[in-house]
Amino acid sequence: GNILQVAGQVGFLPAEEGRPPTPAGPTLREQTLQTLANVKAVLEEGGSGWDDAMMIRVYLTDTGHFAEMNEIYDQYFEEQGLTAPPAARTTVYVGLPAGLLVEIDVLAVLG
Repeated sequence: GNILQVAGQVGFLPAEEGRPPTPAGPTLREQTLQTLANVKAVLEEGGSGWDDAMMIRVYLTDTGHFAEMNEIYDQYFEEQGLTAPPAARTTVYVGLPAGLLVEIDVLAVLG
């Protein structure tokens, strides 16, 4: 089909054999930028990109991170050179495994 669902990604660094998953860092900025890089990699592997994203869902563990997330998100997408504004975004507050601050999933329509 022409739909690519990127399941929830978190800010883990690329896997290293024999090592447990490791967050990019303790800050929201570090984890968010790594999470967005991970999502982008999955989109590209599926033949897609941010321009095809129709919905982006951000999961935060702390409501106090909302304003900072907005700044990081806006700056990231300004740097991506999109042909249109980024997809609609929903922010949800959830519990994530210890040490993780953000998770992102995306729905893209290919074509």
